[in-house]
Amino acid sequence: MRLTMLPAFILLLPLAEIAGFVVVGKMIGLWLTLALVMLSFIAGVTLLRRQGISTLRRMQAEGQRGAMPGRELLRPAMFVIASLLLIIPGFLTDIIAILIFIPPVRDLAWRYVSRRFVVVGSKGGFTASSRSGRQSDPKVVDLDEEDYRREPDGKSPWSGKHLGD
Repeated sequence: MRLTMLPAFILLLPLAEIAGFVVVGKMIGLWLTLALVMLSFIAGVTLLRRQGISTLRRMQAEGQRGAMPGRELLRPAMFVIASLLLIIPGFLTDIIAILIFIPPVRDLAWRYVSRRFVVVGSKGGFTASSRSGRQSDPKVVDLDEEDYRREPDGKSPWSGKHLGD
């Protein structure tokens, strides 16, 4: 999904979820619909407690070492995403969460993410495409500490020196 589509997605998702509630409610009734929503919430919270914080900490540690978080972290990370989607009330997000549990869907996600994943740490940058021998992304500029430094600039409008004039 492109970043320009994000506002439309954020606006349309709640509307689609409400429509999903209406359709499911008409099919199975109010109480079963509410029970399904509560069941998915409980499942999401349970999964998040099992996988959650430890997975995110492992991914952060690998990123700080300058290594690309590998495929072995994709499965628990996607379980964290699925559990968050289950917590959100609605049937469309639940369907997406259930799809994430299917191994071919996770493999497809890995292929998509691994080509676009860039980790920049204190030891330099690493891109998934550089491991495969392809050129790195020309939009990514990798600077070492000696390549970049911040110095005060008296001409900058953010320096505050122009306020006294």
